Amino acid sequence: MGTSCLVNAPLTSGNVTHISHCRILLGPGTTHTMRAVSEPYADSLESIRIPHTWVEDALGYVTSIVVTSLGLYLIQSVGAVTGGTAGLSLLVSYWTGLPFEVLFVLVNLPFFGLALSKKGLGFTVRSLGCVIAVSAMTHGLGDLLPLEGLDTVYGVVAGNLLVGLGLLVIFRHGASMGGFNVLALVLQERLNLRAGYVQMGLDVAVVLLALAVVAPVTVLLSAVGAIVLNIILAFNHRPGRYLA
Repeated sequence: MGTSCLVNAPLTSGNVTHISHCRILLGPGTTHTMRAVSEPYADSLESIRIPHTWVEDALGYVTSIVVTSLGLYLIQSVGAVTGGTAGLSLLVSYWTGLPFEVLFVLVNLPFFGLALSKKGLGFTVRSLGCVIAVSAMTHGLGDLLPLEGLDTVYGVVAGNLLVGLGLLVIFRHGASMGGFNVLALVLQERLNLRAGYVQMGLDVAVVLLALAVVAPVTVLLSAVGAIVLNIILAFNHRPGRYLA
């Protein structure tokens, strides 16, 4: 088996700098050609996108809902907050005593107007469905997975890791968990600002607001957790990196 590569073959005269072609010799008379596109990216990359099937999208939504709800449940169980509208909903829940699952839907509603105008009806409906499902499942976990004496550090770090992974999955299947996610995705697509960094700035504001309701030590841990969440998004959800 051998490999031959041709590098810097122009793809377009637009923003894409080059595309590399590699031919892998698998055996006598058998070859396989691979293409690797360099940064920066352009809209012409859509022409080589392989879309997900509806089955893959459905499995992606289910995975994201399960993982995200579990992460939020861990965070809620230790009385911490996180970033985004989920963190804002937790914060208001601690302050008012209203159920998180209701607040999570209500807080997200205004952002779906932005999603409808900027991302279209399909994206908005999928995202709204995911938010409602996460709210319901987070509530149901109280009976399915009762937690007592959960370590706060573990709850915050593991919870935010799970939420970050859940958001990453849902982004890659053409939806979001609403709220700041929608705004971050719109700014990434319109201004080429990384979604993770945009959301990190918004999350900092939410965590700082938590000082009025949550103990300072828990707020500090919540800040660390929010950073972990957004590092996952910033490192893994970059414009043009994922073409499916």
